Amino acid sequence: MAARPSGTKQRIQAVAQELFIAQGVQNTSLRQISDRLGITKPALYYHFGSREELVRSIIAPLIEQTEAFLADRAPGDARRLLEEYFDLLWQHRAVLTMIIRDPSTLATLNLADRAFQWRRQLITLLLGAEPGTDARIHASVALGGMSDCVVEYSDLPLETVRAAAVNAAAAALLP
Repeated sequence: MAARPSGTKQRIQAVAQELFIAQGVQNTSLRQISDRLGITKPALYYHFGSREELVRSIIAPLIEQTEAFLADRAPGDARRLLEEYFDLLWQHRAVLTMIIRDPSTLATLNLADRAFQWRRQLITLLLGAEPGTDARIHASVALGGMSDCVVEYSDLPLETVRAAAVNAAAAALLP
């Protein structure tokens, strides 16, 4: 088992993320989190006022890094963009697993619209400003497939998953 981050706030986030992945966000109570940590519920509330605040704190790095990633990119080499995007997804695979296992998290945190906006930005970076319908569909399959691979094969070595997922995504972009 991986070493836990130091500090109560980070320990709370790590335990909460484990429970959210195992049980779903909606099925995990703050009491379960505090019990697992051996702290009181008021101590947990000292750091996070609600489950939603705790979930937001866990998801925030994914949001911030995705937005920074998109802001720093210009249209160009599609394969390189796919590789770099895969690396970003892989870095946040536990959070993505948490979200996919409990999709209500997207609605609760109003992330669905943001995720679709990211997808449209990525498609524009891959294909340019006015791609045709077929090209957009191919790009959606490519990006969605890579995201799925990050979650589905998170227990395999990075190099194995990255190579196969990026190759498949690049092939999906072809007409």
